[in-house]
Amino acid sequence: MKSMDVLVSCLENEGVEYIFGIIGKEVIDLAESLSRSEKIKYVPVRHEQGAAFMADVYGRVSGKPGVCLATLGPGATNLLTGIASANLDYSPVVALTGQKGLESQHQHAHQYIDITKVYEPAAKWAFQMKDANAIPEVIRRSFRKAMGEKPGAVVIEIPENIADENVTTNPLAVSNLPKSVPAKESLEFAVKLLNECKQPFIIIGNGVIRQNAVNEVQAFIQQLACPVTHSFMAKGILAKDHPQNYYTFGFNEKDYVLRGIEESDLLIVIGFDFVEKLPSEWNQKKIPVLHIDNLPAEVEEGYPVNAELVGNLKETLQLFALEEILPRPWVPSGDLKRRIEAAYSINEKKNGDSSLTIEKILHAVERFQTDQTLVISDVGSHKVSIARTFQPMHAKQLIISNGLASMGIGIPGAIGAKLATPERTVICITGDGGALMNFAELETAKRLGLSFVIILLNDSMLKIEDEMMKKKFGESFGISFTNPDFISLANSFGVKAMMPNNIEEFEAMLSEAMSLTKEIVLMDIVLQQKL
Repeated sequence: MKSMDVLVSCLENEGVEYIFGIIGKEVIDLAESLSRSEKIKYVPVRHEQGAAFMADVYGRVSGKPGVCLATLGPGATNLLTGIASANLDYSPVVALTGQKGLESQHQHAHQYIDITKVYEPAAKWAFQMKDANAIPEVIRRSFRKAMGEKPGAVVIEIPENIADENVTTNPLAVSNLPKSVPAKESLEFAVKLLNECKQPFIIIGNGVIRQNAVNEVQAFIQQLACPVTHSFMAKGILAKDHPQNYYTFGFNEKDYVLRGIEESDLLIVIGFDFVEKLPSEWNQKKIPVLHIDNLPAEVEEGYPVNAELVGNLKETLQLFALEEILPRPWVPSGDLKRRIEAAYSINEKKNGDSSLTIEKILHAVERFQTDQTLVISDVGSHKVSIARTFQPMHAKQLIISNGLASMGIGIPGAIGAKLATPERTVICITGDGGALMNFAELETAKRLGLSFVIILLNDSMLKIEDEMMKKKFGESFGISFTNPDFISLANSFGVKAMMPNNIEEFEAMLSEAMSLTKEIVLMDIVLQQKL
C-alpha cells in the first residue's frame, strides 16, 4: 500500500476529523491520499499560522488533538508561532510537515532547513520520519504524546522520498492513557496538613479543566469552604456568585487577589501551570504549598512544597470525598472580595452612561451568554480586561491564550472552536492589531459555511505597550497605526458587519448577531475612554 494511504488510515484510526493546512510540492502525495478519505475533511487555509491556531483551539475545545499540515521551508516555519502557542498552552496538536528527500538533505538544497531542530524548543516532540514502514508507530506515538499530561504540540516531518513508497504496515490499536493516584501515605499527610492549617487558600489552574475534574474540584472546594482563585485559563470553574470565588489572579499590575493569598498559611494549588504566572511572582512570602497535579511539582523558589499529591486530578480529588476533612472557612481582611469586585468591574453599573467601554461590552456579553456560548479572547489589552471582568457561566466557556500569548489567535481560533462544537454560539473578541494578523481566514470561515460573532475593538494602537511606555518613559513610540474600513473589508468577504455608536446599539446588534445561525457577523467598535 502507498505509504501516505497508510498515514491517512492511521489518522482516521486516531479519530481525526479535520486537517488544517496549505499544500505544497513535498506533501502532494499526502494530499492525494487525503482526497480519498471519507472520514477526514481537509480545510485549506490562507496562512499556515492560521492552520496551527485552528488546530490549537480545536484541540482545546474537542479534547482530542487538532491536526495541521504544511509543506517544507516557509510553510513549516509559518506554523511555528501557532505550534509554540499550542505547546505553551498545553493544547494537543499534531503537525505534519513536508521536507526534502533524505538523499538531498546533506546539500544546501532549495528551501531546505532542518525543521526538527527549529521545532525542538517549541514543541513537545519533533521527529523526522526516516522509514515509511514506521508510520503507524510514529503516528500512534505522536497522538499519545500530544494527549499525555501535560498535553502539547508534536511535529512530524515527512521527507519527500518516503511519501510515495509502498509499505506493508497497518494502523496500531488506540489505547487509553493510564491513570494513577497518589500513594495512601501521601494522601494521609495531605489530609493532616489540611486539618492543621487555619487559613488555606485554593489556587485553581487549567489542568482541572484539561483532566475533566471540574465537578471533583467543586466538591473539594465545598468541603474545605475556604477562599478560591482561578488562573486566566481556569475561569468559570466557580460561578460568579459563589461565596468562595475570589475571581482571577496572575496580573502584572493591581492583582488584588494577592492580598488574600498573603494572609494564607497554606496554598492548595490544583492543576496550575507555571507558564501562566511563575509562583515567585504571586507567592513572595513563600507560603507553604500543597501541590495537587498529574505531574510532580516544578522546582521554583516561590513554590515551597510541603506535600505533593501526584496523579490524575479527577481520581485524586475523589479520594478526598472519602476522608474526614474539617472545613476551614475564613475571610481575608479588609473586605477583600468587595474590593476585588470594585477594582475588576465584576458587577455592572447602571448609571445612564451610553459610552462604549470594554467593561460595558463584556458585561453585555456576560448577560447575553447561555450554556452554549463559547468566548474566545485574542491577545491584547482586552485580554486583561476579559481576565478581570468577564465571568463565564461554566468552565470551558472561555478560551484565553496565556502561555505564549500570541496575537492573531482570535479569528482562526473561532473557526477551530466552531468546527469542534458546531452547536455552540462562538464569540471572538479581538483587537484591531490581532484581527488584521489573520483577517484573511474569514474567507476560510465563509467557505466552510460557519457562523460566529466577531467583536473587533478598534483603537488604532497597541494599547498595553502604549500604557507601559508612558508609565516608564512618559511617552510612547511605535505603537500607533491606521486601520482599513473594517465594515467594507468584512463585506468584501461576504461577512455581515455593524458599527454600534453606543452601548444600547451594541446590545441590540449583539442580540441579533447571536441569533443568526448561518452568518458571520463582525461588530466594529471604536472604543471610548472609561469615564
